[in-house]
Amino acid sequence: MADDILDLAERLWTGEADTYQHHPVTHHRGIAPLDGRTAFVASLANVTAMVTDGGLFLVDTGGEFVARKVHEWIRTWNGARLDTAVYSHGHIDHVFGVPVFEEEASANRWAPPKVIAHEHLPRRFDRYVLTAGYNGIINTRQFGTRTPLVWPTEYRYPDETYHDHHTVEVGGERFELHHCRGETDDHTWTWAPERKVLCPGDLFIWATPNAGNPQKVQRYAAEWAVGLRQMAGLGAEVLLPGHGLPIVGADRIRTALTDTAELLESLQEQTLALLNEGARLDDILHSVRPPRHLMDKPYLQPVYDEPEFIVRNVVRCLGGWWSGVPSELKPAPRAQQARELVALAGGVKPLLARAAELLAAGDLRMASHWVDWAAEAEPDSREVHGLRSAVYARRVELETSTMSKGIFRSAANDSNERAKKDA
Repeated sequence: MADDILDLAERLWTGEADTYQHHPVTHHRGIAPLDGRTAFVASLANVTAMVTDGGLFLVDTGGEFVARKVHEWIRTWNGARLDTAVYSHGHIDHVFGVPVFEEEASANRWAPPKVIAHEHLPRRFDRYVLTAGYNGIINTRQFGTRTPLVWPTEYRYPDETYHDHHTVEVGGERFELHHCRGETDDHTWTWAPERKVLCPGDLFIWATPNAGNPQKVQRYAAEWAVGLRQMAGLGAEVLLPGHGLPIVGADRIRTALTDTAELLESLQEQTLALLNEGARLDDILHSVRPPRHLMDKPYLQPVYDEPEFIVRNVVRCLGGWWSGVPSELKPAPRAQQARELVALAGGVKPLLARAAELLAAGDLRMASHWVDWAAEAEPDSREVHGLRSAVYARRVELETSTMSKGIFRSAANDSNERAKKDA
């Protein structure tokens, strides 16, 4: 299994394997012992296991549906008691494995494991409880699950939290924990200096950074880039990310981290410059472009998030929510706007005809506007929803990122069901 995982990592780096085919947020693969003391668990969200004289030290612990499998894989490699687990951040695919180890500790009369995380993580869990319904809806849409996702409301909170940086000793070995606001405000990256092993969590995921997710809370591109450059200066020889596969070799690690930082810095700087010129959101979105040489990198492909969404999050972080268009400050309801447009066009058919022309011509952005206006004006029309389903189904085929595919697939499926209703 180790050879398979490391061989795939090598082929991804060289471009022999396709990043889109081997998506970094994907099904679990198994455990890869890197040596007798360190192992990498490739899962939906990865886990790093390090054995010390005082027991196991884990970075992340597995998600809700794979926690027992992660435990099983680790136990095929090492049977030592879990001493300490670090949550890299509070996303649910990283934080559900500790109870399995606690059950084991109780059965074996071992001391229970200790969990460490950044001080912001508990309030993330609190927010998840408050917004469980919303998070279930948006994650069902994002990942296109066949059955609605029921968002969990019970969490294993950390035993110990820290503010900026923290040093932990397990079995006489030092592990350094550092806070960095990036994908989340509670992110921790972990450095094992004696091993030269770096665990960045989701600050590096073998893809365009998840810094713009359109359905979720604020991301922090500028601070994220600072953290990446700090990590790049460590001289790490093994990088074990929260998603995606290991990178081995100091030069490769430095390159991957600095390239990722450069991408975030470029998007941040371009956006900031336009904001300072008074540009509207629409102007910014259609002006900022990621550096071409970076988007050719196999570890920066927009397979999960994408640069356009990062730009939106930079605007949200630095400015207000208003788009800059006066009518959008206090707009009329969208359905009313759509009915006005349909009335001026002489009915919904001219809108559908134009949408069909745009679809045929490949202008899917504009075609989407026309079919959405038609659907707002006549929400029960099977004809409208038939074309709307076709437009968004085509968008799913052509998009690259999980974020876009999920939202467009949801729209296509919704209209497909409406088009069939009472048919």
